[in-house]
Amino acid sequence: MAQYQTDLRDIYFNLFECLKVQDVWQEFEQSDLRDIVDQYDKFVGSEVFPTRILSDSQGVHLEADGAKAPACFKPLKQKFYENGWFGLGKPEEIGGMPAPHSLQIVTSSLSCGANVSFEMYIGLTRAALNVILKVGTDEQRARYVEKIMTGDWGGTMCLTEPGAGSDVGAVGTTATPSGNGKYNIKGVKIFISSGESDLYENNIHLVLARTPGAPEGTKGLSLFIVPRFKIEPDGSLGKANDVYCTKVEEKMGIHGSATCELTFGQKGNCEGELIGKEFEGMANMFIMMNEARLMCGLQGESQGNLAYMLTLQYAKERMQFGSEIYRMPDVKRMLLKMRCLGRGMRSLILYTAHLFDLVEKGQTELESEIAFLTPICKAWCSEEGFNVSIEAIQVHGGYGYCTEYGIEQFARDTKIATIYEGTNGIQAMDFTLRKNLKENGATFQSVAGKIMRALATPEAQVWPQASALMGDCLQKGKSMMEKLGGYAAAKDMNRVLEHSMAFMQFSGNLIIGWRLLDAAIVASSKISSASTDDKKYYQSKIDDFIFYSQHKLTQNIGLAHSVLNDQFSLNEVEL
Repeated sequence: MAQYQTDLRDIYFNLFECLKVQDVWQEFEQSDLRDIVDQYDKFVGSEVFPTRILSDSQGVHLEADGAKAPACFKPLKQKFYENGWFGLGKPEEIGGMPAPHSLQIVTSSLSCGANVSFEMYIGLTRAALNVILKVGTDEQRARYVEKIMTGDWGGTMCLTEPGAGSDVGAVGTTATPSGNGKYNIKGVKIFISSGESDLYENNIHLVLARTPGAPEGTKGLSLFIVPRFKIEPDGSLGKANDVYCTKVEEKMGIHGSATCELTFGQKGNCEGELIGKEFEGMANMFIMMNEARLMCGLQGESQGNLAYMLTLQYAKERMQFGSEIYRMPDVKRMLLKMRCLGRGMRSLILYTAHLFDLVEKGQTELESEIAFLTPICKAWCSEEGFNVSIEAIQVHGGYGYCTEYGIEQFARDTKIATIYEGTNGIQAMDFTLRKNLKENGATFQSVAGKIMRALATPEAQVWPQASALMGDCLQKGKSMMEKLGGYAAAKDMNRVLEHSMAFMQFSGNLIIGWRLLDAAIVASSKISSASTDDKKYYQSKIDDFIFYSQHKLTQNIGLAHSVLNDQFSLNEVEL
């Protein structure tokens, strides 16, 4: 198997040359931020990456006393917390180490690419902690935060139920007041990532449930903290809380992640406590869900980028017909496709993370852009991360299809990101209806303005064909929105929904093109005075934009045609 590698040059280019996070977070020296990434990358290379194939083969097992994570995760998890990595980006007052959100996303990307199954235990715990920090009472924060920060307790989010699937409003789990400020929880949740494991001595579940007399649908849902083991007044663990893992799913990939069916209150003894206000469960759960959706995009980005690095290494070593295969035109085409897609995903994810930093610094008007980009991050990056993984298998040929190089695992592990946390079809519906039509395309026009300003720069004029194509896409995007808006005004929502995926794919292609254009502009401004190595790197950023325009952005011509010139409604077609 190839050796672990990271394109740190591209990461630092995004952070410090494009986004200039050091100007926003002036309390941090750029050298300090680089040192954090360097040290984390070394930890990932030496500790996380070696568990990737091993944990895939060990898997998760359900035994009499609960679900067991891969054995190799136990020492890794201990080292992770001992090194203080869980606290990165968290306030000092709870034992954390403050850092820009964009830097935390970089570190999560590195470990997610190296072993997404392990990162999921960490990511779900961080997300649960964030909910407790934001909407929990002082008493709840005192009870849970310290143990989560030290790695004694892990966290989960429990939404999905049998038969409900994506229809969260159909949740049937109940929460009945028990008279002591607590609630009796009863129900079954399925597909719960990191739902139970022996990595933590207690699993803190955040559970959506319905109180007596609650309204139907999502408006009637409340959020509850339900620990696997009850907690005594002194903070010690008490007896089991009638929460049991009744099944561990056998999956195509992410074998090291405990995907569980959890049964609450089968014996009538499951105790939970309300977090936040009654009937505000969905709003509070979205604190986790929005973070989880960005992490789904990160799973595509991170694994796609590592798959590319390992594949490039292989292609430079593999000899065929007397030459390294990376020199062959079709293989070079695949490698360039992988590189520009991977770098485009990285640029979008870090740009979005940077918006969170800017909002934290007071630019709250950017919250609408975050909401606009989140479904694109989730859906576009998960789709293209999977596609890059498939391309990696193709470059490896027969060895890619076998397990010897560990490349096929990327495809198996990445595919789930297109499905969970709201399928990509759900993301497309949300993007089209709520993030565009509902606000009459206001944020789309705002982002379009940024793209137009980039196209107006002298650097962009050097690439007239690619720039003209982007300009044409902007016009077609406006026409598509008008067409969909007309359907919506006529109450023909089926027609809107059947085109929502094409519209989101179109928008994602355009947004990634813009991020690659922005990178090419920065690179072009620096290339003349750069060192030899930097010249080569900066030229690669320009090549990425040109190649992407030719081989990916051109797909928007067909996508626009399919929406603007549709011949019939899918309702007219029988299956």
